Amino acid sequence: MIAIRDVWRTYPMGPSRVDALGGVTFSVAAGDFVAICGPSGSGKSTLMNILGCLDRPTAGRYVLEGIEVETLDDDSLAGLRNRRIGFVFQTFNLLPRMSALRNVELPMIYSGLSREGRRRRALDALAAVGLTGRTEHRPSELSGGEQQRVAIARALVNRPAILLADEPTGNLDSKAGEEILGIFRDLVAGGATIVMVTHNPRIAEQARRVIQLVDGQIVSDSASPLTPALWSCGPYSTGGEGKGGGEPREFS
Repeated sequence: MIAIRDVWRTYPMGPSRVDALGGVTFSVAAGDFVAICGPSGSGKSTLMNILGCLDRPTAGRYVLEGIEVETLDDDSLAGLRNRRIGFVFQTFNLLPRMSALRNVELPMIYSGLSREGRRRRALDALAAVGLTGRTEHRPSELSGGEQQRVAIARALVNRPAILLADEPTGNLDSKAGEEILGIFRDLVAGGATIVMVTHNPRIAEQARRVIQLVDGQIVSDSASPLTPALWSCGPYSTGGEGKGGGEPREFS
C-alpha cells in the first residue's frame, strides 16, 4: 500500500538548511491503522503532507499503490491525491450553509457520477459513520463529534485507498473523541487503511500500530500496547473468530 524509503525533507533557513525529516523509512499495509505520534516540531505534519501528496520529499522514495509518487508532475500528483487519498482534519472544514448530505456530496461533483449516484453514495457514507438521521442538518445544528463524522464520511465518499487523519480528535471532548476513534476501528475492520497523526500518546495507542517521531526521525515503530484489547475481534483477532460479537461496519 505505502512504502516510504529514506525520505528527507529539507528547508532552507537563510544561509543554513533545516532537516524536518531525516531518513524516514516505514511501510503501511492495506487494512492497517497506524498512528504517527510526536511532539511539536517532530516532523509529523511534514510527513503527513508528503503522505497526502501535498508536498514532495527533498530526497528518498514514496510509493503509493505501486506508484512512485516523487516522480509525478503537479497535475498527476493532484489527480492521485483527489482519487486515492481522503483527508480528515482537526477543524472539520465543513461548508456552513450546506447540509451534511451536501457537504459529503461535494468531492464527487467532478467524479462523473449522476446526481442520484452521488446522493446514494453520500447517504451510504453517512450511514457508515452513524449519521443516517442527521443528513439534512447543517454544521451549526450538529455537535462537534457529529461534524467530525460528516468530515469522515466526506473523506470516504470517493473510496480512497488511504484515509489520512490529522489530529482528528483535537477539537473534541473525550467522549466524542472516543466515538471517532471507535468509528476508525470499525472502518479498518471493514477494510479501510488509516494513518493518523497526533501529539497525544493516549490517542495514538488507540491505533493498531504506533510510530514515534522525534526530531524528524523514527525512534520506535511497534504494535500499540492496547492492541489485544481493542482488536480482539474482526480481521486482527488474536483469539479466534467470533470473539466480541457483532459485525464491523463496512463502507463500500
